[in-house]
Amino acid sequence: MQSSSSSSSLNRSGGVGVGIGRRGVYVGLLVILLPIFFPNLFSPLSHASPSIFSLYKKTSISQEWNAPKSRHPPLLKGALERETSYEEQSDVWAPLANQGWKPCDVSSQVAALPKKSHGYVQVFLDGGLNQQRMGICDAVAVAKILNATLVIPYLEVNPVWQDSSSFTDIFDVDHFIDVLKDEISIVKQLPNEYSWSTREYYATAIRATRIKTAPVHASANWYLENVLPVLRSYGIAAISPFSHRLAFDNMSMDIQRLRCKVNFQALAFVPHVKTLGDALVNRLQYPSKKRSIVSTEYLEETTDEKHKQGSGKFVVLHLRFDKDMAAHSACDFGGGKAEKLALAKYRQVIWQGRVLNSQFTDEELRSQGRCPLTPEEIGLLLAALGFDNSTRLYLASHKVYGGEARISTLRKLFPLMEDKKSLASTEERAKIKGKASLLAAVDYYVSMRSDIFISASPGNMHNALVGHRTYENLKTIRPNMALLGQLFLNKSMGWSEFQKAVRDGHRTRQGQIRIKKEKQSIYTYPAPDCMCRA
Repeated sequence: MQSSSSSSSLNRSGGVGVGIGRRGVYVGLLVILLPIFFPNLFSPLSHASPSIFSLYKKTSISQEWNAPKSRHPPLLKGALERETSYEEQSDVWAPLANQGWKPCDVSSQVAALPKKSHGYVQVFLDGGLNQQRMGICDAVAVAKILNATLVIPYLEVNPVWQDSSSFTDIFDVDHFIDVLKDEISIVKQLPNEYSWSTREYYATAIRATRIKTAPVHASANWYLENVLPVLRSYGIAAISPFSHRLAFDNMSMDIQRLRCKVNFQALAFVPHVKTLGDALVNRLQYPSKKRSIVSTEYLEETTDEKHKQGSGKFVVLHLRFDKDMAAHSACDFGGGKAEKLALAKYRQVIWQGRVLNSQFTDEELRSQGRCPLTPEEIGLLLAALGFDNSTRLYLASHKVYGGEARISTLRKLFPLMEDKKSLASTEERAKIKGKASLLAAVDYYVSMRSDIFISASPGNMHNALVGHRTYENLKTIRPNMALLGQLFLNKSMGWSEFQKAVRDGHRTRQGQIRIKKEKQSIYTYPAPDCMCRA
């Protein structure tokens, strides 16, 4: 009996063991298969929103990136079937005519440097490349106003791109100092007696030498009244925050022209950025035969006559359609409910409800021109302006929201589309890899060498390049956002009507001189302060 009982007990425990074993196998299989069928559950938490169980996570990232359907199928069909005449090609590629303006010659107007400086000025600049560029120009102007020696500006680590590139990583510092040597004194670093004046020093306590009360768009007199006494007392003044801390108006003409001299002459990129930029430009202007072969699956073939019109020329497109831009605009981009929920959650996490545009409907935002153009929409704009499928297009932009799925329609319209990755090898891009400021510097350099520049939406890079290309009298197309918003809302509009409306609405938006108005940036509108009548 004891034996039988033991045997029975053993069989029961064995059955339990088998059952547990089978469940273990199932669990093991589940563990193996889950990452395959549900990869988003296993993505690194560093790439997720604060709560993995939040609404944002429930609408999985794979759903967020679903390729949206075309929002303008009739227009897209018309664009894909379009025929561009010889005259249209000739007109669209024609350079700007002489507008009667040129950069002012300031070489004969330079005042001699005072024998003694009042002390050292430090500035700490945040933002991306183009915000920092404006800050550097303002720093030189402030040093001139104060008769101070400028320390090469300190660039803060960008909180968005996590880029720690310094001034000397991006700009040719020796060229910078040499171009401005007759204007102000500049040093690469502080002398030993002031070596204590560091970013860390000012971050730990209130310091008498730090100026943190500079108002936005401060006047020259504000600096003379508030910063000059600090310089005279301590021999040094550190201004932080500094971005946008100098007014655009009511400045002497020599200060205004000095700002433009810094922006358009002194700020040259480091040699390896220029070398890579030159290589990209060369490959855009003279593509190899292999690179010239493109699919004609979506587009009609172009004639040799039309191809010659754009031969050796290229357009730079700053797409400016990243996730931050999409979320901040509060517009609908055709990605369905999943995308709307994902952007709404992202907007709430990042800006805590401070996006005021969200109180308007999508139609209201579009009719007011407050929605960034999608890759499809910027492609339709370019096609309507007269660019055909032989146009070489260079994409100057950071990560595009939706990736290749969202760019695919643009690529159908313009198959000869390139970017840094397609034009340069991994080895060539090694020095700029993962460095947002240097990536932007290469794009800026290529943009200044392009025949035509267009930005999908206004922003810092758009404003900087509009000003720089105005200074050089280069063709720059500024999308009429309000007009385009209204046109894209009209779902019954045909291609011919759309094309005519686009061309009529952009005849005076292709680089024509615009005179700076009060409170406008001198870096976007260099005339008349920095440009003279020819």
